[in-house]
Amino acid sequence: MSEVPLLETSLELPLVHQGKVRDVYAFDDDHLLMVASDRVSAFDVVMGRAIPRKGEVLTMVTAWWLNGLDGDTPHHLVAVDPDAIVRRRPELEASRPQWARRAMLVRRTRPVLVECVVRGFLSGSAWREYRDHGTLAGEPLPAGLEESQELEPPIFSPATKAQRGDHDENIPLDRMRELLGDPLTDELRDRSLELYRHGRDVARERDILLADTKFEFGHTPDGELLLIDEVLTPDSSRFWPREHYQVGRGQPSLDKQPLRDWLDTVPDWDKTPPPPPLTDEVVTAASQRYQEVFQRLTEVSLDDYAAPRFGEDR
Repeated sequence: MSEVPLLETSLELPLVHQGKVRDVYAFDDDHLLMVASDRVSAFDVVMGRAIPRKGEVLTMVTAWWLNGLDGDTPHHLVAVDPDAIVRRRPELEASRPQWARRAMLVRRTRPVLVECVVRGFLSGSAWREYRDHGTLAGEPLPAGLEESQELEPPIFSPATKAQRGDHDENIPLDRMRELLGDPLTDELRDRSLELYRHGRDVARERDILLADTKFEFGHTPDGELLLIDEVLTPDSSRFWPREHYQVGRGQPSLDKQPLRDWLDTVPDWDKTPPPPPLTDEVVTAASQRYQEVFQRLTEVSLDDYAAPRFGEDR
């Protein structure tokens, strides 16, 4: 695949939404085409330069995880194989270099407007709140926990889904119940914890610790609840190399950590747009980090990974 990064897409379909990373197109009445660009955000700010092959990693690692679930969890993904997508919409052949291996053909759903975060280790915003107040989303946690300590059992920690440019906000489970009701809240919590435990166990076999992750769900027109969007990717999850893990400090992370570390050294940037221009070294390091976590998880290089088949295309 090309090392030239993709900042924007322009396909032969109606564009219905552009997020921080994904461009979403109307495929037909029942499906969307979600294309993961190489855009990258940090501190909820989209950078001006893209990270080569990042979108391909996000799409292919999502497909790898969902293929491994083997039908245990209903999800929205129909196809990632470019040939399968073109068979349905032949006019997409002309723009294939833009979207191949970075596009997911998915079922349309009405997204649940709460992100389902599961934390297996005390890190990030959860650690900062605990350090300052002894709580997570205002709810008390046991005393004496350390930064990066493993949480057993893992904690389901929902968050409101931020609009572009805003920050997600951790909310108590009771607030989620007020928003969604008890039955849906319980189902989302149970599914999310089950998915986290599966991801944690698979990653640990590869000497990777899944510190935390977030899942999103949506309802089909007939009311079926599906797992949607990206799943257990280095953008939606915090992956730590097990060989460097040590309780009581922050951990090196198998994601865009080189980018965040560099941005923290930029003088006078207040974490709001416009972002500082990225250096070549930072862009290269981030691209390599994304490809490294892909290979460690799948045990196959990105170049050698064949897109799996799903549903009727299998």
